[in-house]
Parts: sequence; structure tokens; C-alpha cells
Amino acid sequence: MKNTHTPISFTPETRSRSGDGMLTALQDMVRACMQCGTCTASCPNAFAMDLAPRQMWRMLLFGLKQEVLESRTFWLCSACYSCTLRCPRGLPLTAAMSALKRLATAEGGSANRKKALFYQEFMHNVEQNGRIQEMSFMCRYFLAMHNPLLPLEYGPLGLKLLAKGKLHLGGSGQRGRLGPLFAKVRSMEATT
Repeated sequence: MKNTHTPISFTPETRSRSGDGMLTALQDMVRACMQCGTCTASCPNAFAMDLAPRQMWRMLLFGLKQEVLESRTFWLCSACYSCTLRCPRGLPLTAAMSALKRLATAEGGSANRKKALFYQEFMHNVEQNGRIQEMSFMCRYFLAMHNPLLPLEYGPLGLKLLAKGKLHLGGSGQRGRLGPLFAKVRSMEATT
């Protein structure tokens, strides 16, 4: 199966920056944070994060880049923009989360590469199908991981989900409908 989708994109500005330059840019994005906690309270995924978004911003300001990159907080961001919309300072917090994903992909270890690959395959699946198709998504992810034993680890969970009717085996009527939207985003990212 040929991988035809574009991986997590980096703007030209991001590619040319060093890790320290990217950290400085991230710090500038959240420097005005007053630690009110609105971002954390607004986040629908905060319950699953190992660091609250508020904690993560403070750690970034203190220069604790490695500790932040080792967390899973920014990978769990669903880009719903609740934090950005509700921030009393109007900080671009969703953009900062996306920048952390790019930074982790660029200089993170193998764990971050696995998370980035998961994210890429997820987005590709949504683009292709108009929604997540779990079976095709996981098949593509397992193939991309190049680990033939990995599916065996998820076998029991997959069987439970299948038995409860939580896995969608067929296609959806939305196939390909999000393609133009994804293409527009790629073109916008290429010009920034």
C-alpha cells in the first residue's frame, strides 16, 4: 500500500529554525500567560493529559523543553480551539500545541516519531474517508510501524471492540469529501 499523503507539514520558517529558535518562538507565544487555568478547564481532553496545559506553558517559559517533549499532553490536543477562544489574554494556544507537535517530530526520540506517525495516519484516514474508519486506520498504522508483532498486542482490544459493535468495517458515504478542505489547508500552510 503506497503512502500518498503528505506527512505533518513544516512551514519554511519552522524548517529553518533550530530547536532553540523554535523554543523561543513557543515561549513568545505563551509569554503573556497569567496561569489562570482557563485553557485547562476548557480542554475536553485534559483528563487524559499527564501535564495540564497550564503547567506545560509554565514549563516552556522555564525552558524545560525536554520534559515538555516527553509528555503526551500536546499529542492529545484535538485542535478544538476551546483554549484559544476562551483565553483571557487571547494567546494562540492551539497554534502552540501544533508547534509542539512539529518540534517533537523534528527533534524528538522514537516515541515521538511513533506518535507523529499515529497522528499522520489518523489524519490521512479522516481525509480519505470523511471520518475515522478504525480498521483501515489501524492496518495502515501497523504497516507503517514495520513491526509485525504490534497487531498482536492490540488483538484482544480489537476483538472486544468488534464484539460491542464499536468498529466500523464498511465505508462511509463521506469518502473523499474532506479532500478539498485538506488541500486548501496544505496550500495555506505552504504560503505561510
